[in-house]
Amino acid sequence: MKSKKHLSYKDSGVDIAKGNLFVRQIASMVKPTKSKQVLCDIGSFGGLFAIDKNRYKEPVLVSSTDGVGTKLIIAQSLGMHQWVGCDLVGMCVNDVATTGAAPLFFLDYISTGKIRLSVLKNVIKGIASACKEAGYALIGGETAEMPDMYKSGEYDLAGFCVGIIDKKDIIDGSGIKKGDIIIGLASSGPHSNGYSLIRKVFSKSELIRFKDRILKPTRLYTKPLLELQKKVKVKGIAHITGGAYFEKIPRIIPKGLSAVIDTRSWRVPDIFKQIQARGNIRTREMYRVFNMGIGMVVVLQVKDLKKAQSILTGYKIISRVIGEVEKGDEKVKLL
Repeated sequence: MKSKKHLSYKDSGVDIAKGNLFVRQIASMVKPTKSKQVLCDIGSFGGLFAIDKNRYKEPVLVSSTDGVGTKLIIAQSLGMHQWVGCDLVGMCVNDVATTGAAPLFFLDYISTGKIRLSVLKNVIKGIASACKEAGYALIGGETAEMPDMYKSGEYDLAGFCVGIIDKKDIIDGSGIKKGDIIIGLASSGPHSNGYSLIRKVFSKSELIRFKDRILKPTRLYTKPLLELQKKVKVKGIAHITGGAYFEKIPRIIPKGLSAVIDTRSWRVPDIFKQIQARGNIRTREMYRVFNMGIGMVVVLQVKDLKKAQSILTGYKIISRVIGEVEKGDEKVKLL
């Protein structure tokens, strides 16, 4: 009688040793994001981060979580992995930035059918690079190898970030008034929204042709917005992501007011024109799905415009007046 083979976890498709090797190999990438407030190393059971109690009188933590969505399908099919790490960070930290919060820390979650060190190291390289640029400490994460959930080579990403702000300094749009101006901060492209539609519109050969524009990473607005808040009175900030103009801008507009956006006030990047033409998509639908070249919307007083634009230019961000706040029951109106 033959003896039964002794099964191991590796036989089921999960390689613990490779997972541990991955953690060791990415440690050098993560180290540059570390600050004095980080009290742990990568691999700890929990990420430890000390709050500077001398800096904040009534500290409020601001958190956000997000993913990259079906942009990952395109990136994986084309073998372009580093940029999606930047996207993951951008989608999370840009949300936190709308409140005026300063960066604290970031964590990532990677789930995959099979750990491929070269691929996942590129993803982490992008995450770490974006964290450093935005000022977030990458203090931990999780990599889950799940062969029955994902095909070999497939992976999904999720990110989590936490910022901090004094309660009195929270930006929520409540101070917005009639006559305030709305400035749009240029995006780098579609960022991480509308990719199910993009995949339906473009053929595989067209995705390859336009890959640099389609996969260009999400612009990070954390540091420019923090600098802006130091010099001018920022009344409201909206991150133009899923739902775009019709869902994001109304979140910061008080009752009885309307944000009137003049879509002729900026040049819509060609990639959006290509998407609209190839898919025969209605203009209203384009502004409901895509950022159309504007990644952030900021509401200011007219007197602060010149100084605000000077600051943004210093960060190489093009900004334009794209509208103003008027009386009305329609929270957002596109011209």
